[in-house]
Amino acid sequence: MASNPIAALSSLLKAASIDDDEELLKAANAVLKSSKNNFDALHTRVVALLKLDRFEDALRALDDGGDKLAERCILEKAYAHYKVGQLEEARILVTKGGMRGLSHVAAQVAYRAERFEDAAKIYEELSATEGPIDGEENDLRINSAATDAQLEWQGDGEKVGQDRKKPSREDLEAFETSYNAACGCIARGDLNAGRVLLKRARDLCEALDELSYKEKHAEVLPIMVQQAYVFTKMGKLAEAEALEKMINIADVPEPPTKVIAQNNSLAAAPKTDNPFLTERIFDSAPTLTHGEKHFEHQASILRRNRYAIDLQSMKYSGVAYHTACAIAKSPKPTISPFVGTLGVLNAAGTAKCESGKAGLKQILPLLEKRPNDVGLILVIVQLYVLTNNPAQATELLETFLRRLEESTTSTDHDVRFAPGLIAVLVSLYRLSGRKAPIKQELGKAASYWRRKSKSSPTLLLSAGTSLLESSDARDLRVAGEMFTSLRSKDPNDRTAIAGCVASYATTDLPKVASELDKLTLVSRLISGVDAAALEDAGVPYLPTPPAQVASKKRAAESSEKEKEKPAKVRKIRKSKMPKDFEEDRKMDPERWLPLRDRSTYRPKGKKGKKKAADLTQGGVVKEEGESLELAGGAGTVKVEKSAGGGGNKKKGKKGKK
Repeated sequence: MASNPIAALSSLLKAASIDDDEELLKAANAVLKSSKNNFDALHTRVVALLKLDRFEDALRALDDGGDKLAERCILEKAYAHYKVGQLEEARILVTKGGMRGLSHVAAQVAYRAERFEDAAKIYEELSATEGPIDGEENDLRINSAATDAQLEWQGDGEKVGQDRKKPSREDLEAFETSYNAACGCIARGDLNAGRVLLKRARDLCEALDELSYKEKHAEVLPIMVQQAYVFTKMGKLAEAEALEKMINIADVPEPPTKVIAQNNSLAAAPKTDNPFLTERIFDSAPTLTHGEKHFEHQASILRRNRYAIDLQSMKYSGVAYHTACAIAKSPKPTISPFVGTLGVLNAAGTAKCESGKAGLKQILPLLEKRPNDVGLILVIVQLYVLTNNPAQATELLETFLRRLEESTTSTDHDVRFAPGLIAVLVSLYRLSGRKAPIKQELGKAASYWRRKSKSSPTLLLSAGTSLLESSDARDLRVAGEMFTSLRSKDPNDRTAIAGCVASYATTDLPKVASELDKLTLVSRLISGVDAAALEDAGVPYLPTPPAQVASKKRAAESSEKEKEKPAKVRKIRKSKMPKDFEEDRKMDPERWLPLRDRSTYRPKGKKGKKKAADLTQGGVVKEEGESLELAGGAGTVKVEKSAGGGGNKKKGKKGKK
């Protein structure tokens, strides 16, 4: 009796296709009713359940089959654990076998667990050997590109080879590889290249003949969500809004993508006066299962947006409490973007979104509780700068970095020389006009990271450029070592080549003589420069702010109008005019002076002339017994004051006349 079902199962397996999984499951169940220990039927049932996306049922079927079936179906069991989100159980299983299929599952498990470096290594090993599976090469290219994009999103872009950063011709032939290449460009900040590649991926997907309209729509919607994000980041809000109108969030097939689409739609929408409505829309997003969770960099952005909406809804105490709890669980100090942003949100909740001196007054006490909170320190530094107190901001950051430098923990030193913090300190020095500490700080940071496997090319470039301004041979040698280190990672980096040439040009020219041909010729650089036009244009000047231009323009216009405007003739009342006033007669400029002080004054009579001679205004005062020397040596004249006055006068009689 049992031979007929088994024969039927064998014939079904030979003619099986992806469309008859239900029939396979029914046949396997029919066999198991009569023969419970038929491992072929048990194995077939597990595979059919996996193809029907019934992963939990597949795990139960594996448990019912016992240890012997579990040993036979290691690949199926690992895959089922991976699909239900049990990543640790799947990781243990993939280490037991050496099958190529298990390597694929191991890479998927590492990818989902956000161990992207391990996933990239597995895919690289798989790509090095050719497998028997048809289409495996294309799948490996797609998954490898996705892993590289995730490394870029996590800030580990230096672990991606330079040859994989630039999309190849094969990447542009399928919409999946074009989409992953676009995500890599977006993560690196190359939004324009990402925009072009996304359009390419969308066009390729819509041109596929083997997909139905419904399947194409399901594939195109995530691409459109990413396009809207790129347009918003580029500031092209009209294009982003047009795409948002074309996207029906309810039609997005994957719940994680649906949540992201709704979040981006809220972020790109104009500011609303009702934050509680925004909160309600944000909370209406679907709840994700364990197997559908977002990646950490996506989940952190969603949590930060949740706190931002709460701040707009004036839930200050709640934000301050929850962010403080999250910060307490994280190691300190840390340069994690998520933890740093939590420090900013905690400060905003504590200060009730007040800024300036009022906000500083409420935030500064937090520094005593969390002296190593990088996010909090950066908030205080920013508020000091906004209140025109850069010296206090510089002192605060210097104290924090000095404390980390004195620590014996290596992780503290990584935070001390973090490129972002170094950039903030250098900006503060430039704001204060302090050039000497800039070179010293960049040199220390560059020397530290050169000893590490993970270095910052931007930091090395800035430090090398700063050292090139020095005329000291030792500084130039250190700059040359930094640019040489950059060239070891990318031999075709023209900036690093130019830095090497500039470093050794004055001290060891033969060392870089062969590199001169790799640089652009000076004649080519200045071919489009018109020296005569530059000379005629004169010395350039900094542009004046629009407000000052407007005020100067108004002042100039008003002064010109005043010049053009004739002086106002002041009319004098007739009652105030003198009787002999003549309109055309010129007024005497000395008319306001006393009569005796005017230049036309001439005393009359003997007494008047004597009185004028005795006047001392503008003349020499003759004191008693003073000798005046006459010009020409005519001797001296003794001038004495007469005693008494009016001795020759006759005395009048007393009494009435």
